[in-house]
Amino acid sequence: MQKTIVVMEESLVRHPRYRKYVRRRTKYYVHDERQLAHVGDIVRIEETRPLSRLKRWRLVEVIKRAEA
Repeated sequence: MQKTIVVMEESLVRHPRYRKYVRRRTKYYVHDERQLAHVGDIVRIEETRPLSRLKRWRLVEVIKRAEA
């Protein structure tokens, strides 16, 4: 996975019965051709054709770099 990054999306969803907010996480396997992204960066991705068994997304840009 040298040109692959894993992007995690967190969202708050309200539980239908208990009306409590639950944190949901989704992982996307993203193709990063130039290896620009690092751990903690905020990135923009877009859907593309299947590149491998899991990769269906590609990196568009790094919006914000992680603080060191």
